[in-house]
Amino acid sequence: MPTSESGKRTLRKRPTPRDVLIAPSLICADLCNLERAIQEFEAVGVDLLHVDVIDAQFSPCMPIGIETVAQLRRKTKLPFDVHLMVKDNEFFVREFTPIGAQRLCFHVESAFHIDRILNLIREQGILAGVALMPATPLCALDYIVEQLDFVTLSLISPGFANSKSGAQVPYAVRKVADCRRYLDERGRAIPIQVDGRVSFATIPGLVAAGADILVAGSTSLFDKSGSLAQNAAKMRDAIQRGLEMRREKHD
Repeated sequence: MPTSESGKRTLRKRPTPRDVLIAPSLICADLCNLERAIQEFEAVGVDLLHVDVIDAQFSPCMPIGIETVAQLRRKTKLPFDVHLMVKDNEFFVREFTPIGAQRLCFHVESAFHIDRILNLIREQGILAGVALMPATPLCALDYIVEQLDFVTLSLISPGFANSKSGAQVPYAVRKVADCRRYLDERGRAIPIQVDGRVSFATIPGLVAAGADILVAGSTSLFDKSGSLAQNAAKMRDAIQRGLEMRREKHD
């Protein structure tokens, strides 16, 4: 992972093949014991904390609020990766920038003034990204790709984190591969983050296709069949298989 002069980890460059990052989804943790959950994340060596901010309008739930995130910021040095699933993006960007987010993305589907929001994020020294719903075409990035530090691909329609009703879209791997190709053709070596049913079974294919950051939820890091440490080890094994598949494709 690249480091700055101050020694803090920076996330502006696309990770190398050895640095596929794991970002546990905060809303999949025990919401009554979030401080303890974060300590457990740190103990198993995760890279980022993925914070879903949902306003109950863009998506039908509201799991955590702004003040909860602000208090958690004081409890950990993990980088905060904020994913806005809201209607009023500018309001939430202004609320979260002073909290101390390191990365922040919003959905192009709910943004009227995309350039303005990207500028607002970047002016605060925060890595700026956009998120795409599963069926949103990559051409939505055509005029903003030069302004992006990363792209988040949602692989399920936003809903409840632990709901079993939403399966990963069948074209998930194809979309990741198409996105990697799209970025490479434009000289944009920025990370692709994948979010939604990123499971032990799907990780190898997603990593092989070009995913760099894995949002971990109920089908991987929080899988009830294993402990957090066991699940983290299984994720890393799956990542390694994906990296081997990626290398084979390029050999």
